[in-house]
Amino acid sequence: MATIKRFEDLDIWQEARKLSKEIIDIAVTTDLKTDFKFKEQIKSSAGSVMDNIAEGFERNGNLEFRQFLSIAKGSAGETRSQIYRLFDSKYIDQIQMVKLIEDYEKLSGKISNFISYLNKNDFKGTKFQNLKP
Repeated sequence: MATIKRFEDLDIWQEARKLSKEIIDIAVTTDLKTDFKFKEQIKSSAGSVMDNIAEGFERNGNLEFRQFLSIAKGSAGETRSQIYRLFDSKYIDQIQMVKLIEDYEKLSGKISNFISYLNKNDFKGTKFQNLKP
């Protein structure tokens, strides 16, 4: 795996950003825009996926990064649950629901695979590179 220097280069962050934008688009183009509490809740959980990937990466420690990836994965699950609520509330149709659910399941799988990859490697993170053994 090539060395990634910025969280913006991570495929999982890019995918989380794309999906967050889809949620934002629903929030501003459907009647969800007047359901203020639900609108803010789903926008927050969708944004939390990308934000936790970024925060974990920026902490420069492998253990912390894995913890934040786990939180990001949890936020993806929360957003998936809220997508069902979007459908049940008739803010989106079944086709939109199925696609979003599938996209968030794929993202969760990618995050899980990345956590597994990090678990199998002895990366310490840049904040530990200058420490003497």
